[in-house]
Amino acid sequence: MSSSDFKYLYGPVPSRRLGRSLGIDLVPFKTCTYDCIYCQLGRTTNKTLERLSYVPVKEILNELKMKLATGERPDYISIAGSGEPTLHSYIGELIGMIKNMTNIPVAVLTNGSLLYLPEVRTALMQADLVVPSLDAGDERMFQYVNRPHPDISFDNMVNGLVEFTRDFPGQVWLEVLLISGVTGMAADVAKIAAWAKIIGASKVQLNTVCRPAAEEFACAVEKNQMKNLARLFTGTVDIINDDESVDFSVTTAKDTAGEEIFSLLARRPCTLAGICSGLGLHPHDAAKKLKRLVDEKRITTLRTSREVFYRILEK
Repeated sequence: MSSSDFKYLYGPVPSRRLGRSLGIDLVPFKTCTYDCIYCQLGRTTNKTLERLSYVPVKEILNELKMKLATGERPDYISIAGSGEPTLHSYIGELIGMIKNMTNIPVAVLTNGSLLYLPEVRTALMQADLVVPSLDAGDERMFQYVNRPHPDISFDNMVNGLVEFTRDFPGQVWLEVLLISGVTGMAADVAKIAAWAKIIGASKVQLNTVCRPAAEEFACAVEKNQMKNLARLFTGTVDIINDDESVDFSVTTAKDTAGEEIFSLLARRPCTLAGICSGLGLHPHDAAKKLKRLVDEKRITTLRTSREVFYRILEK
């Protein structure tokens, strides 16, 4: 079974935080509680608070069983994907079943918007790691950056983060994504840092835009400025490196078809280095497959100030 045959699993993909991360997609594309201006997947098409069984848990577990049977061991099994995973009403049951199947740690990457709901906090308690987001320090900036569902307020969201972190037995890493000219200024970051201190996560992971974003004006904060802004936080602060590098000296006999690359790019844009790292390809092999997909007009390139990303060509 090739990667292109999996409906709900993707990767392992290169993760700047989690190493090689085997992803599980729990909701249809861009089903989310937010419509963030920086989202690498584009604009939200279904902004909702409705928690449903969007995809069948049994099929996810069958795919995971087949994937693990190949002997490939990722660093994490990450529940994330192309929308907000806590919208899936059986996420808690899924985490429990995964934990019974393997000892690979389970991470949940969430925007944190639904953690004000007791049932969502309870559902995530069996995970090993939860990585929620905090991109703003007040209601005005929250509305501007995250463009949440109208029934989500900043106070509900941030208090949910506080309650969850207080009770969760595993690790919480708080991701703070800063945007140049929007939230990348000291006054705004100081507000976020004050809330981060109250939340009390194990660490803060300071991030910025590194892939083509939903809005063109969502741009990266310069590295030196990121270092200066990191000093406003207390406790452990990691500045996430945007270099999805791979050791090009390592080769592999694994034959990864162009369809596997296409399946990866259907989830998110990637650089050549990111594709190589995620799929175990030598760069020369990957470059040939990418050229063919471009020639077939199935994918296209997007150039930022620092990188060239590949993504599927929308029809």
